[in-house]
Amino acid sequence: MHHVHHDLKVYGGIKLFGGTGSPELAQKIADYLGLTLSGHDVIEFPNENLFVKLKGSARGQDVYVIQTTSSPVHRNLMELLITIQTLRLDSAARITAVIPYLCYGRSDKKDQPRVPITSRLVADMIEAAGADRYMTLDPHAGQIQGFFSIPGDVLTASHLLIDYINTNIRKDMQDPVVVSVDLGFAKKGRNYAADMDMPIAFIEKRRQGNDSKAEALTLIGEVENRDVIIVDDEVDTGGSIAQAVSLVKEKGARNVYLVFVHAILSANGAERLASLPIKQIFTTDTAPLSAEKQELLKDKITVISVDTLLGEVIRRAHEGRSVGEMFNE
Repeated sequence: MHHVHHDLKVYGGIKLFGGTGSPELAQKIADYLGLTLSGHDVIEFPNENLFVKLKGSARGQDVYVIQTTSSPVHRNLMELLITIQTLRLDSAARITAVIPYLCYGRSDKKDQPRVPITSRLVADMIEAAGADRYMTLDPHAGQIQGFFSIPGDVLTASHLLIDYINTNIRKDMQDPVVVSVDLGFAKKGRNYAADMDMPIAFIEKRRQGNDSKAEALTLIGEVENRDVIIVDDEVDTGGSIAQAVSLVKEKGARNVYLVFVHAILSANGAERLASLPIKQIFTTDTAPLSAEKQELLKDKITVISVDTLLGEVIRRAHEGRSVGEMFNE
């Protein structure tokens, strides 16, 4: 596959900067591209103020800042903004914020009076800092793309998870069915089901009165004597997933598998998942899993890296080639 304009370089070379939020992923992306991460110091002063200093010039370069915004959220977000501004002031030709997991994704609308739309604020801050483009994976809501005025590549890691399941465990599954963890995820859940050629079932949650905990769960669809794949975009404390697992088990499901992109697992999320009667968890490294969480989940969890996906999109963005054709679009 020789592209006519393959050697056309609109900018200088690719410069990759890895933030402290996802150092392993940044290194893997650099390895995929055959590059070394550019040196920069991130210093936190005793008063918690952050300071960023580049070790070499980025003038005229095509720069990619790889920084996830999972925990510690505010430190990671500020570090991203300060790094972008540092590069802008150093006259980088183009700056792309590569954010595997974008924080505040759930604050995407005013769903009650007197509340913010923080997701829009975060987009504004990334632009104000000096980013020319952004890249992110599986934002909680599609409309977040509309909060940015700069162009971006909004990607999904679902096909990586689907390919892994189709290749490795599909043949051993009995009458598998995909279960969407709630009706909000139904549309994306249907894409999983279509790509794995499985039927789909949905969990409907109904609040009973004002108590956030009091929920009536209904399963729409069949799971009895079937292997179940419960899908979601991110798992935070694991509450919804735990409810979903107990509901499908109650309805006679055989083996239960969990599939989600962002393993946030805050509070006691990892402990909660470890205690569930599930066969396996498939997720990605958009948010790094601490050694303690990995130890808790041991053989139950398979982490598929998004390094080749992000690396290839960075390469194509740099060379001015289509990203859509990676997904036959």
